Amino acid sequence: MQKEQLILVRHFCHVHHLEVSFISDLQQYELFPLIVIEEELYIEPEQLPLIERIVRLRTDLGINPEGIEAISHLLSRMEEMNHQIASLQHRLKQYE
Repeated sequence: MQKEQLILVRHFCHVHHLEVSFISDLQQYELFPLIVIEEELYIEPEQLPLIERIVRLRTDLGINPEGIEAISHLLSRMEEMNHQIASLQHRLKQYE
């Protein structure tokens, strides 16, 4: 991906009134990838909805990074289960 298409973490944090360290700290939980170019951190545009949801958990609800990791894991598991349910419903319709 070209640098022009990426979002500078400093800019994202400025717009959302966050410390850059918050995004950096989340990196240890591997919730989303960060790209390093010339010692600057960047976010892929596809990651924005996830990162904005994480920011809302932090700013609106005051949830710490550990809690955000747990919530993200549970949401991911729920999404997997929803896909499994849809697949099973599709298979069940074939037998009806």
